[in-house]
Amino acid sequence: MSRRLMSRPLTAERAGEWIRRWELQQERYACDREARFTVIADVVEAATAAVPRPLIADLGCGPGSLAARLAERLPHAEVVGVDTDPLLLALGRAHHGTAVRFADATIGAPGWLACLELRGRPLDAVVSATALHYLPEPALLSVYEQVRDRLRGGGVLVNGDHLFQEDPAVAALARVVGSRHAERHGADAHEDWTGWWAAAASAPELAGPLAERARRGPGAGGDNGLTLQRHVELLHKAGFAAAGPVWQYGPSCVLVAVREP
Repeated sequence: MSRRLMSRPLTAERAGEWIRRWELQQERYACDREARFTVIADVVEAATAAVPRPLIADLGCGPGSLAARLAERLPHAEVVGVDTDPLLLALGRAHHGTAVRFADATIGAPGWLACLELRGRPLDAVVSATALHYLPEPALLSVYEQVRDRLRGGGVLVNGDHLFQEDPAVAALARVVGSRHAERHGADAHEDWTGWWAAAASAPELAGPLAERARRGPGAGGDNGLTLQRHVELLHKAGFAAAGPVWQYGPSCVLVAVREP
């Protein structure tokens, strides 16, 4: 009998196990990932302090790692996780669905913001972690412009990603800092991206979402190669009043852009 025929329901408990495994896998690729999440949450908390019920969107949310942390830090907020991978969305909905609302949308595609069902409300904060580097520069600029238009006055865009310095020598040293950090903390001992997906492919409870993932075809991949400085330039071009980094460890950076009040 095939694994497809042996599929079983995805429980919240089982989804949580897969997400915890995902978290460890991701630590291989994001230097000091937990600290970066904490910084993003600090910025969002400060920027929305005067808002009774902030509306926050997490772009490229995966299974909801950052979105769930924001919902825990700000239980009075409405957090919307946005992704297009049916497997990761299924995990997020099963395990974090009571705290986070998940939207199936391809960031930057025509009409993608309508999929968030914001009901005319402005966004108070938009966050992203290790996702926007997939977008080519023209698409990224368009997303920055659209996000800026949907943010309230004083709202923030907070992007945690691999953002290198303009100077190649400095960028190379940043990579060394990141790799040494991973060695000291044993991140390289965790399961890698390929191993996680290979294991998921043999899990009966993930057969349905995996079939849908195969039907949709491969998603975005690669890296746009944009430097931190270029991101800042694009954010200013998109109309943000201020933009700059608030935290960086090696190549891992938290970049903030603020819409004018």
